[in-house]
Amino acid sequence: MPAFSRFTPLISALPASVPFVGPEAIERNRGLMVKARIGANENGFGPAPSVIEAIGAAAAGTWKYADPENFELKQALAAHLGCQVNNIAVGEGIDSLLGLIVRMVIEPGMPVVTSFGAYPTFNFHVAGHGGRLVTVPYVDDREHLDGLMEAVRRENAPLVYFANPDNPMGSWWDADSIVAFAKALPETCLMILDEAYCETGPAGATPDIAALIDRPNIIRTRTFSKAYGMAGSRVGYAISTPGTAEAFDKIRNHFGMNRIGVASALAALKDQAYLSQVIGQIKASRERIAAIAETNGLKPLASATNFVAIDCGRDGAYARSIVDGLMEHGVFIRMPGVAPLNRCIRVSTGPEPDMALLEEALPKVLKSL
Repeated sequence: MPAFSRFTPLISALPASVPFVGPEAIERNRGLMVKARIGANENGFGPAPSVIEAIGAAAAGTWKYADPENFELKQALAAHLGCQVNNIAVGEGIDSLLGLIVRMVIEPGMPVVTSFGAYPTFNFHVAGHGGRLVTVPYVDDREHLDGLMEAVRRENAPLVYFANPDNPMGSWWDADSIVAFAKALPETCLMILDEAYCETGPAGATPDIAALIDRPNIIRTRTFSKAYGMAGSRVGYAISTPGTAEAFDKIRNHFGMNRIGVASALAALKDQAYLSQVIGQIKASRERIAAIAETNGLKPLASATNFVAIDCGRDGAYARSIVDGLMEHGVFIRMPGVAPLNRCIRVSTGPEPDMALLEEALPKVLKSL
């Protein structure tokens, strides 16, 4: 059937695509069942029992909208982070916040700087608002800070995206390097510092809140989807100066947050003991994945996230065949999308039964290739 005839030229020109194909779609399209869901960087260890209890208690009130000011959650986040309430904006996961930031800054044709192969959902938003992506290659499987800065200055870019720790490679920079980069940026360039994986990174990788809180051209984005195990709740937040954070209120969906998600986030913040426990489980699972890779002659890369990128030693076609082969055994993983990063596969941490399935399936797949 033909499409509506009066979409904007931009929408008409965009491909009908999404950044990721979910495991549910793979099951439908290939007639396979996912037995080990270790490809979407979810936290397979799940949320705290206290969070599950809070979700149950909140369920009866789901007939009500959530507080459009997100007052209680912003109060709790400010207390947890050691900043002021007006430094925080709340949104439906980092993905929603990224879309709002691009909308606030980018007009059609404007340059936006990011790393070539970095988180594709950001690129999706840039394309959706007509921005022009300017990409900088990774160097040694890390985002290249000097290259990003050069591109910002060359293009007079109003927006730059940088994730620390990084997705899809799991690499990271130390906090001092990130602060130096942020302070060297032109004041006319807004930096998105995506810290989705900050809880799982090593000490010294995440700048203190106070280090950047006074810079209006820095927005730090964080989430409850990773270490807190609440990807399905869709709760994210941004940290910046009061004036920058307030800009979200001009365009955000004021009733976008759901009451159950907010209740789960409040409970998760109170249960830091569980967070410490699950971070330990993630670290142990990273080591388990690395050991499985090495046993099979593959090279795991050092990771500060809840996944491990594994260098398969060949090209993207070979890595794709491993991804597809593992799915034949019910093991769902992913891989980076562009060369040379796509020589790797990417395996999310998870419970031991999932690791056992990976350990059993991987040598069979490699042998078949």
